[in-house]
Amino acid sequence: MSLDFELIHEDIEPKGAILLFHGLTGSPFELKKYGQFLFNNGYDIYADCIPGHGDNFNEIYTVTYQDWLEFAYKKFRTLKSKYDKVFVSGLCLGAVLALAVGEKFKEEVSGIVALSTTLFLDGWRLPWYKCLIPVGISTIIRYYYNYPECEPHGIKNEKTRKVIKKLIFKSDVSMTAFPMTGFYELLKLSSYVRNNLESFNIPILLIHSEEDDLTSVKSANVVYNNILSEDKELIILKDSYHMVLYDNEKEFVFNKALQFIDSHNAKIENAENLICA
Repeated sequence: MSLDFELIHEDIEPKGAILLFHGLTGSPFELKKYGQFLFNNGYDIYADCIPGHGDNFNEIYTVTYQDWLEFAYKKFRTLKSKYDKVFVSGLCLGAVLALAVGEKFKEEVSGIVALSTTLFLDGWRLPWYKCLIPVGISTIIRYYYNYPECEPHGIKNEKTRKVIKKLIFKSDVSMTAFPMTGFYELLKLSSYVRNNLESFNIPILLIHSEEDDLTSVKSANVVYNNILSEDKELIILKDSYHMVLYDNEKEFVFNKALQFIDSHNAKIENAENLICA
């Protein structure tokens, strides 16, 4: 069963398109409510499984960060051939891919919403030896060890956490462990993106939790402090963990993302009208 989804308006002209990228070991399922919200507010939505995820979990051991980049670039090119305005948003690994798209297509991306950007694996729930993870996974060990999915599953809200926990272990919406090969490729992607931040100059909204259990606020701060964009905003959440689209402040996150996208959509239209006039 495919977990990819597209939400396309048939009866009205959409405001534009939004390309969504999910997180490491996740699937587009985690973007469904977010995507539906943005669709209900006038945008066509596209979300596909990143290579090595969804029905192809076993491929996580063979895919590289270059595969992820090519996937993201191809998806953006396809949408840009159909829409004048294309926004990109992602969670976790998806946020890093969104940044990579912004770096490569800086003249064409309308704006980016980066959620729980994961440039570093330094969250509070990782084991005490987390500082050694980059060293360990750079060896052959990465092919033989998986870090098990465990409490709190990125969610502070206990009721929601129970629901998500059941979905994780009873369906194929996400993996039940973090393959070290995935961590390895994520860190390589992170290095690639960090080395190109100074070329990033498009509008961006960063949302990150102060209590993110997978990646600390350092990730968002590194992006915010090193990009060229003058049009940038960083929001720090106080009552959520990593999975901000499902936690206590999800409605706030949804609305801030929409406000950002709508605002920049209007700016683009106004600029186009001035040119035409």
